[in-house]
Amino acid sequence: MRRGVLFWLVAAIAAITLVTGCVQILFPAPILAVLSAGQSPAALHFFGLVGMFMALFGGALLHGLFAHQPNPVVVLWAGLQKFGAVAGVGIGVLHGIFAPLALLVTVFDFVSGVLILAYLPHARSLRRH
Repeated sequence: MRRGVLFWLVAAIAAITLVTGCVQILFPAPILAVLSAGQSPAALHFFGLVGMFMALFGGALLHGLFAHQPNPVVVLWAGLQKFGAVAGVGIGVLHGIFAPLALLVTVFDFVSGVLILAYLPHARSLRRH
């Protein structure tokens, strides 16, 4: 099976999502501080939960990419998760929950979502062979 540049970009995005999700679970306070967000127990808890879902989607995407049989359904949902993250962080900035600096995260997530969904036809064609 030939793995091109797009495959490796999507794999890198999956790995980054997995690692940053784990960091967010373990260290929510410093990340929220950088984003100028509140540090209440509820905020820390829910930010950690968001990290858990990031880690799960990143791990699922890595698994789906490197599995014996590629899984286009996982690719689709991982791409959609990225657009959900763009919306969630964007709304958080609009409501003053996060500093505008958080919009850099949305740029990464938006580009990631586009690349992941661009890979979807490749994942589907690999599934058929």
